[in-house]
Amino acid sequence: MKVITTRLEAEDAKIVYQETAGIAIITIHRPQAKNALTANMWDQLRKIALQTLENPKNKVLIIRGHGEQFTAGSDIKEFNSISLEKAEEAFIHMEKTISTIERLPIPTIAVINGPAMGAGLELALACDIRIGSDKAKLGIPVGKLGITLNNKFAQRLVNLIGPSMTKDLVFTGRMLKADEAFRVGMLNYLITEKDLDRYAIRMGKLVGSMSPASLLAVKQSVQECVDSAPVLWQGSTPFVDATDFPEGVRAFVEKRPPVFARKLQ
Repeated sequence: MKVITTRLEAEDAKIVYQETAGIAIITIHRPQAKNALTANMWDQLRKIALQTLENPKNKVLIIRGHGEQFTAGSDIKEFNSISLEKAEEAFIHMEKTISTIERLPIPTIAVINGPAMGAGLELALACDIRIGSDKAKLGIPVGKLGITLNNKFAQRLVNLIGPSMTKDLVFTGRMLKADEAFRVGMLNYLITEKDLDRYAIRMGKLVGSMSPASLLAVKQSVQECVDSAPVLWQGSTPFVDATDFPEGVRAFVEKRPPVFARKLQ
């Protein structure tokens, strides 16, 4: 087994990369922050994901979070100390990472043993298959933060759960428990926590045993079917609202309800 640990600037933050029996495994490890990723961690995750292609023996990539978390998405506290421009840039880097994983030529499996929130949910949706335990919770509570969903973000949700449910999740900020996420199609498989890792490896081996030509063809064909949204950086909605985002981030850091002054028009 090959194991590479990339330690990052945040306290106890690291991304662990393993290779074993044709399966590459990425583990996001930042337990003190619910495995939330800083801007630098998103960039490192992209580089490590591309690294899986350097070994032709790798047939499948598994992405998981350490402990009872998948990932809370981007580190909101980090946004409290940077400008709106830097925050927007960070979101664009995050989307590049998610899109890179989405377009890898090998199958990808997200293993979810806890909350997958915001960009963490999008990372899971970018994977081809999602396996969750009964502790999985999925949601995108961006309405509490003034984060404005880009069309590529919205597309991933709409493709799986439809327009109304997508708007419901943002409008209410609610989290779907594992059984409901499985029922609406956000989870492909629902497994007990004790069997989760073993099942994921078994699934990885099964998928990896299939024809590489067939796997690549279906990934490309499906992507062509769903690629209707314009390219992210050609005039689409930005990720952060100039008025609501600073208030949402301050409220998050100060642990209080946000007070949004803007009105819908």
